[in-house]
Amino acid sequence: MAIEPALVRNLPLFQRLTEAELARLMVRATSRRVAQGETVFEQGAVASTFYLLLHGRLKVSQVTPDGQQVMVRVVHPGDLFGFARALNRADYPGTARAAVDCVVVGWPMSDWDAVVETNPRLAINAMQTIGQRLDEAHTRLREMSTQEVERRVANTVLRLAEKAGRKEAAGMRIDFPITRQDIAEMTGTTLHTVSRILSAWEAQGLVEGGRQKLTLCDAEGLARIAEPPAEG
Repeated sequence: MAIEPALVRNLPLFQRLTEAELARLMVRATSRRVAQGETVFEQGAVASTFYLLLHGRLKVSQVTPDGQQVMVRVVHPGDLFGFARALNRADYPGTARAAVDCVVVGWPMSDWDAVVETNPRLAINAMQTIGQRLDEAHTRLREMSTQEVERRVANTVLRLAEKAGRKEAAGMRIDFPITRQDIAEMTGTTLHTVSRILSAWEAQGLVEGGRQKLTLCDAEGLARIAEPPAEG
C-alpha cells in the first residue's frame, strides 16, 4: 500500500529533503507489515527491493560457508537496509527477520540509482548510513581482536541499550526480544560463555535477565567493565 510522505518526514534520513523532493521519492514507495518472526528477505535471494524500517526492530543474520549462523546487526526505526545495489551486489548478503511486529517501506531496487541521483541530500544521508555501518563493523572486529570476552559482551549490551533501550523501574530494558544466543553471535563467542557472564552480572545487580529479555540495571557498573580504568 502507498505511504503518505508525512509519515516519514521527521525521520533523520528525510529531514533535509524539500516537500517536493520527498513527494517525488515516496511516489514509488510501498509499505508492508511484517509479523514477528517473519522475514523481509532471505540471504542469497535476488535483491529486488531496498527498504526503510518505519516501526519495530529487525535482526539481520548471515550463514557462513561452514554453516554457522551469525547475527550481524540490529535494524532500528529510521534505518535503511537491504540496499544491495549500493554494495555492488545482486543478492541480499543476509536475512532480515522481524524481532517484533514491524512496518517497512520499500522501493524497487532498480530505482536506487535514480533515487540517489535526483535526491543528493538523501544520497549523502545514505552514504553516511553506509559509513556508520562500516564503522560499527570495524568496532566489532577490533573488539573481537583485542578485547576479552566480558568486555565485548559489556560493550554490545551498552550499545543495544543506547539504541533500543526503554526506561523502566528496574533500569533500561532492551525493547525487543534478545536471546543469549543473539549476544553470543554478535560478540563472536559461545552461548555457554555469554550465559556464564550474564548470570554473574545478574548476581552483581548489573543486569536483569529473563526469557528473551534483558534489562540494564547499572549502566555505570557495566561501563567500567567495558572500559576499565587504566592502571597506574
